[in-house]
Amino acid sequence: FKPELATTRQRDPARLEDNLGFLPSNDLLERLGAGVMADRTRTDYSQGIIRTTGNDLDLAIKGEGFFTLLDEQDRTDNRYRLTRDGRFTRNAEGNMVSVVSGMPLVGTNGNPIKLPGDGSVTIQPDGAILQNGVEIAKVSFIEITNRAALQKAPNGLFVADATQMANKMQATGHLEQGAVEEAAVNEIATLMKIEGAARDAQANIGMIGYHDRLLNQAINRFARVG
Repeated sequence: FKPELATTRQRDPARLEDNLGFLPSNDLLERLGAGVMADRTRTDYSQGIIRTTGNDLDLAIKGEGFFTLLDEQDRTDNRYRLTRDGRFTRNAEGNMVSVVSGMPLVGTNGNPIKLPGDGSVTIQPDGAILQNGVEIAKVSFIEITNRAALQKAPNGLFVADATQMANKMQATGHLEQGAVEEAAVNEIATLMKIEGAARDAQANIGMIGYHDRLLNQAINRFARVG
């Protein structure tokens, strides 16, 4: 799982935001700023922790790159899906498929990888799959030139458009057999940060209320004195 990071941007002064730039400006008010507003989120592709599983079909990408899966239910020209989730198994047809989505893993020839027989396999760091010392397939793990254009899909998948897939590059990372990449989010630490942010927000709301009460008392008292 790759987390989404929230970003913010400086909000324009009201007269510019409302396309009223011809109106005279108030330098003092505009120097105060109009605060910030939420902008587009971005995906954090940082490397997750590598955990050893001992399963010969589990793969972890160390460094940059994505596995390529084939969505056999998609009837469009863009049937490939990308993922960093390297939990794989062998299905009834002998294809190497994702444990999560059931989609077959694609080889460098563009076709699903089929594992003949029940023998064990050795998967090299460059993706070559060996059985009895003979290369039977090679895992396609690729890199996309513009990750910001990737669209998130369920089950930890990403969708690249046809142009990006046509311009894909060989990944610079390498594979580790018998291991998987953990989620790049620490659930406990993230929950603690959310709770901390909620407490900070509550404290700020309390300060605003305190300021309002002081201002109200000051106005009422000055009014009575007057």
